[in-house]
Amino acid sequence: MKALLTALLIVSAVWASATPSHAAQRADDEAAIRKSVESYVEAFNRGDAAGVAGHWSEDGEYISASGESVKGRKKIEAAFKTFFAENQGLQVKAVPISIRFPSPSRAVEIGIATITRAGQHPEETRYVATHVKRAGVWKLASVRDEESSVILPGYDHLKDLEWLIGEWVDADKESAVDTAFRWTKNKSFIASSFTISVQGKTGLQGSQVIGWDPGTKTIRSWMFDSEGGFGEGVWSKQGNQWLVKSSSVLSTGEKASSINVYTYVDANTFTWQSIGRELGGEPQPSIEAVTVVRKQPGKSQSGKRN
Repeated sequence: MKALLTALLIVSAVWASATPSHAAQRADDEAAIRKSVESYVEAFNRGDAAGVAGHWSEDGEYISASGESVKGRKKIEAAFKTFFAENQGLQVKAVPISIRFPSPSRAVEIGIATITRAGQHPEETRYVATHVKRAGVWKLASVRDEESSVILPGYDHLKDLEWLIGEWVDADKESAVDTAFRWTKNKSFIASSFTISVQGKTGLQGSQVIGWDPGTKTIRSWMFDSEGGFGEGVWSKQGNQWLVKSSSVLSTGEKASSINVYTYVDANTFTWQSIGRELGGEPQPSIEAVTVVRKQPGKSQSGKRN
């Protein structure tokens, strides 16, 4: 049943090389799939087997890495009922990494699912999901668990960011930003978490996943914060700098965008700044460069705010 966890993969569609005549339909499909993934994850995290199964096609099929198969919406619902009864309180997040459309009514997605059980470290699983559009509605046709014990091709594109791995801090007398970066299984992605503290009290927290998108052939990231905001970014390298073109939706529903700049200084130091910022379509002041330093065990660390 662990394999069934990877079934929550109804994701936003990025239709590569779409023609102008397809643009409106692409936007509609993307909006529909985004709404579907939200309702799927909500159903999964509240243990609603019927709600989860409702996102599958009548003949949908799950195939585990070992070849175990559950086929048909009714059987999938029954399997989830048993699974939720045995795994109460389990929570899941899904991050789509790439998606392609062999046809307007069929989509193939590769992504990662993060599974959290009380008192245990999160588990990550790769998956391949096929979606079909029937009667104007996107449904899951199949999900296959693709766990592997080898380093995947994505690492070749992410290794230039390997210097980020570890724990970092930017702090002054009033506040601190603590950030940690780590490889996920097989070095397929870089996962990070951050905590902002003000006068010793924990404030905003969040997580981010950085990965290679083979569909668009770019490094992309997905971010979620503790207030309900979320966003994504596209990374590009220029010399010793990484530019991240980011867009996000705040918990208030407002849309924001910026270009975040990571500048490598040395193995224990980098700077971060945010420029070209907008909130609700209105320009915002830039955030000047701050110096971020690697945490050293047993030592009090602080970054420098310029």
